[in-house]
Amino acid sequence: MRLRQPRITPLTASACTPEQTAVLAPFEARGGAFNIFKTMARKPLAATKFLEWGNYILSKSNSLPAREREIVILRTGFNCKSGYEWAQHVVIGKRSGLTDDEVARIKAGAGAPGWSAADAALIAATDDLSRNHCVSDASWAELGKHYSDEQRMDLVYTVGQYTQVSMLLNSFGVQLDDGLTLDPDLAGVA
Repeated sequence: MRLRQPRITPLTASACTPEQTAVLAPFEARGGAFNIFKTMARKPLAATKFLEWGNYILSKSNSLPAREREIVILRTGFNCKSGYEWAQHVVIGKRSGLTDDEVARIKAGAGAPGWSAADAALIAATDDLSRNHCVSDASWAELGKHYSDEQRMDLVYTVGQYTQVSMLLNSFGVQLDDGLTLDPDLAGVA
């Protein structure tokens, strides 16, 4: 975790305005809001608009299959050194079909042994975006061997969204929710 305590304290139910309560209501109806949402709800309009875009990225409207989308999200979170993002999406990634071995290899990158050419292309393109904010010609061409133009677009959208999420988490000091485990490679990276 970049910060050991929050800079922006997550809301409690008793401290919410009606607008903040409205932002959190869908999460509470499903069993409770995560710290990220209780933090973001401090700015209700921003949270609402942010969540609309985030819902696209995590929905079936995103043309990347769930497993591949989670590879991209995890690599982005790792590149951004976001302990919260990584911990949350390890759980989601495993539900989407990633194995423990694949999760560990995401940290090692596209050159780690065992990746298919398609998976390695996702990771390489994610790294291009993280480093240079542009997918290189070579990575774009390799992606094109495995993914459609629409999927390549959704990869860029996904990396952009989760770079922003990681920036928020890291800067606001959002702490892990109960039940999540901080990866030792992302502990104390401030």
